[in-house]
Amino acid sequence: MRTTLTPASLRRAGLSLTAVAGLALAGFAIAPSADAQPVARTGTAARNVTANADQAVHTARACALPKAGEMACKALRVTSGTVHTTNVRGTTITPDAAAATPTGYGPSDLQKAYGLTSAAAANGAGRTIAIVDAYDDPNAEADLGVYRAHYGLPACTTANGCFKKVSQTGSTTALPTADAGWSEEISLDLDMASAICPKCKILLVEAKTPSMANLGTAVNRAVTLGAKYVSNSYGGGESSSDASYDSSYFNHPGVAITVSAGDSAYGAEYPAASKYVTSVGGTALKTASNARGWTETVWSTNSTEGTGSGCSAYDAKQSWQKDTGCAKRTISDVSAVADPATGVAIYDSYGIAAGYYTFGGTSASAPIIAGVYAIAGAPSSGSYPTSFPYAHTSALNDVTSGSNGSCSGSYLCTAKAGYDGPTGLGTPNGTSAFTG
Repeated sequence: MRTTLTPASLRRAGLSLTAVAGLALAGFAIAPSADAQPVARTGTAARNVTANADQAVHTARACALPKAGEMACKALRVTSGTVHTTNVRGTTITPDAAAATPTGYGPSDLQKAYGLTSAAAANGAGRTIAIVDAYDDPNAEADLGVYRAHYGLPACTTANGCFKKVSQTGSTTALPTADAGWSEEISLDLDMASAICPKCKILLVEAKTPSMANLGTAVNRAVTLGAKYVSNSYGGGESSSDASYDSSYFNHPGVAITVSAGDSAYGAEYPAASKYVTSVGGTALKTASNARGWTETVWSTNSTEGTGSGCSAYDAKQSWQKDTGCAKRTISDVSAVADPATGVAIYDSYGIAAGYYTFGGTSASAPIIAGVYAIAGAPSSGSYPTSFPYAHTSALNDVTSGSNGSCSGSYLCTAKAGYDGPTGLGTPNGTSAFTG
């Protein structure tokens, strides 16, 4: 039985027709059969050979192409090229080789870039960030321990009560099938949550498969288990079912739910389009000689890779969104670093050589923003935390340059002063924009 590729399924996979053709020419499978079972695979599968023309960075998508009706994770692993080329520590990545020491941004870099140094050191104790992903990462806790030890972060283990891994049913023993690609995603999410909120507890909830029903059930499980901050680094095409998904899985007042905006450049994805979540776009983050010490632009590699943004076809606009070029929900709300060429350091060992890798994608920015919400403090009862930044726009770094594609309403795909689609209201400048 063959799977037919449609524009929606391509969007779920984060690929254009051009990218799919390139994969076919390279000899990679375009899609699994409809009854294929998830298996652990090597990190070289589903290679994305699109390069960042400006900085000659090549990436591999962590997750295999999904079957119809599934979500794709948004992690991009750098396989070759030079990252952070404007920084004194610009580093050339050897293809598919793990590094003994990190080459991407670490916790202190991210905390400095987003004005979080004091808050990260002082806040977060007792608060739980939930990470929702599909399949199991057997090495999740061990890999997280290596990352945290390297950067001098406090240990976060099952034994000390900081780390907990459960299935979507809440079981700690009956876990999903392991998958190497989603394990890369899990490592990225756990490390970014740790980098921003070192004192937070972490709850990893693993869905049985990457269907919206199973991932949504995992979101509900995270909330049931007490998490006030839930990070989701996956997405797919919009559908007429999204309103039902909204009410079933994402309508959790008093809980900050962050979702990756996507890695396929301009175009709306779900669940980033949900009116109940904070949709998180991506930037290129570089050091600079300005007062902040950093500068950011829209992350865009080319017409098929870059931060997602757009105008939802189905989800209603909430009252706090005031832009006039989109009658429904506009993506994104805020943003953070996602460009693989200015990527983050991650430790991973399942299915690929154990070691440090540089990652990008809005899979990095979503857990970063979840971490910022966590150190900002518990959302007020009955609130929708996606509204908080709209009440504190001056407490964000406005991103005013770059574009992720072409669109009829220029701000939907091009950065400008104030609100725009690719970067939302901007990036964190401390925690004030994330309280309410």
